[in-house]
Amino acid sequence: MDAVIDLDGYFRRIGYTGSRVPTVAVLHAITRAHAEAIPFENLDVLLGHPIELAPAALYRKLVVERRGGYCFEQNGLLLEVLTRLGFLVRPLSARVRLGTADRSIDLPRTHLVLEVSVDGAAWITDVGVGSASLTAALRLVADVEQSTPHEPRRLVRADGRWYHQIWRGGAWVDVYEFTGEVMPLIDRTLANWYTSTHPQSKFRRDLLVALARRDGRRVALHGHELSFYAHTGAAEHRDVSAPGQLLAALRDEFGIELPAGTRIRWPLAA
Repeated sequence: MDAVIDLDGYFRRIGYTGSRVPTVAVLHAITRAHAEAIPFENLDVLLGHPIELAPAALYRKLVVERRGGYCFEQNGLLLEVLTRLGFLVRPLSARVRLGTADRSIDLPRTHLVLEVSVDGAAWITDVGVGSASLTAALRLVADVEQSTPHEPRRLVRADGRWYHQIWRGGAWVDVYEFTGEVMPLIDRTLANWYTSTHPQSKFRRDLLVALARRDGRRVALHGHELSFYAHTGAAEHRDVSAPGQLLAALRDEFGIELPAGTRIRWPLAA
């Protein structure tokens, strides 16, 4: 057992029982199992709890306490796991563009994505971008549609940048952009401080929870709206604003158990 990361415990958490040899097939399988087991969520930000990025803290929260987290937590844990399995992994910085179609608008570099090299080929994996989290790694090549257990994806090049795109609503939509610049822990710590404490951070303004389903669907909680998305893009929405409904949705749909009577408030005051 590793002093910080117990691989057996992590694999039990995500329900993975396959090979641990650092191959592309294993990278795909772990990416999918992680994204379908550990929810994306920003609850600790709204509850006033600090977001810690040390490997031991990530393991304790996401594995032992069976919680979720956002990109710096999700991909931070996956970075540790893949490295221990023998994969060559580089943490890269990115700018999330979901909801901002105009590429001329500058956005903060507050996202972490992982580049994984296998047999000399580069792949991208990312289990921390909410309802667009990957369920299979993407080969780092331009203008090639790539299938995943959920939505088609592709990577395109423009103006010296990579754009990760998802096929959504009958069109290709930017998920985020990146240049290939490494994001060391000190930079992740600074960006994490912004995303969890700055009054303009989206994680302080709204409740965001998401999880990929094994049947190809996704479930997401945006504020008090619980949504179920089919593989075709069709959606079903439910209101969970009545007393007790929010905590029940977190428990039943995402496996997040919070103490009875927990009150989650948003947006947070500046």
